[in-house]
Formats: sequence, C-alpha cells, structure tokens
Amino acid sequence: MNAVLAAIRSRRVVRSMDDEPVGREALEAILDAARWAPSAGNRHLQRFVATDDPGTLHVLRMVSPGMIARPTAAIVICTDWSLAADFGFRPDVPGPWIDVGTAAATILLAAHSLGIGAGPVTSFSKAAVGTLLRLPDGLQPDMIVCLGHPAAGGPAPIRRGRAITWRDLTTFVP
Repeated sequence: MNAVLAAIRSRRVVRSMDDEPVGREALEAILDAARWAPSAGNRHLQRFVATDDPGTLHVLRMVSPGMIARPTAAIVICTDWSLAADFGFRPDVPGPWIDVGTAAATILLAAHSLGIGAGPVTSFSKAAVGTLLRLPDGLQPDMIVCLGHPAAGGPAPIRRGRAITWRDLTTFVP
C-alpha cells in the first residue's frame, strides 16, 4: 500500500496527550504542510495561530469545552473574512468553510506523519479565543487542532458496530 493511503488509514484522533512538549521543529513542519492545503480559488484565506505556551493553552482550554486532550501545542485555524470580502466572497459562500476542513485534514495528516497526536476541536467560544489570541478584526477562529504526544493507555478510537466500507458510503450513478 502506498504511504499516503497507509497514513490516511492509520491516523486517529488523539483524545489523551502526555506532558512531553511538541518540538518547535515539528510544529513548524506541520504549519509548513498546512500552507499546501487546497483553497477556494487558491486564495489562501486561512491563517494559522500557533501556540505551545502552557499559560495560553490553559486559558484556551478554559474557553474550549471540546479541548479534553490537554495538548502541549495547538494550531487555531482562522478565516480572514476581510480578505475574503476583498476577493468578493459573500459571507454565506461555502468555500472558506471548506478550506478550514482541507487545512485541518492536512494538519492532522502532517502531525500523524511526524508521530504527533492531533485532534480537531470546534466547541469553543470564538469571541473568547479571538480575544485571548488578540486576533485583528476580520480574522475569525474556526477550528482548534490540539497537538501532543499520545498518552499511554489513552482512550481507544471510537468504534460503532461493524466497520464501514467505502461501499456503504458510496452510490454510483450512470
């Protein structure tokens, strides 16, 4: 099996992380990979705010109920809606939201390739995160990706019934 397909199949959301810091080199490699994520019209409306500061992470967890992993680093994926407006994107167009997803998928795979656990979080106060990170007007936090080393004995991946195949999820049309 090729390496990309193997990585896709073996990647898991990590919900329990140990205290070992994510090295700055690994964090920068993940951010470098994120810039290669596909984007609507190749406009790159996403911006990334990264932190490995324990105090900032502590406050971020306080305003993010979904942030249960206790990461040692995090990347906040933001959309630059001011830039989107300059490009003529209306606030209701789906492109920038899809770009958040492609950036997140790229970050999750890049982290996995480096042996770093990762998990996305969308349950957080956008206003509080924006204030904490001192985001300028027009820059909206859309997703937090927690990063850290998987804790030994952490929760197993969630399994629901039988394994779903691609055939279960696909319809071919003539």
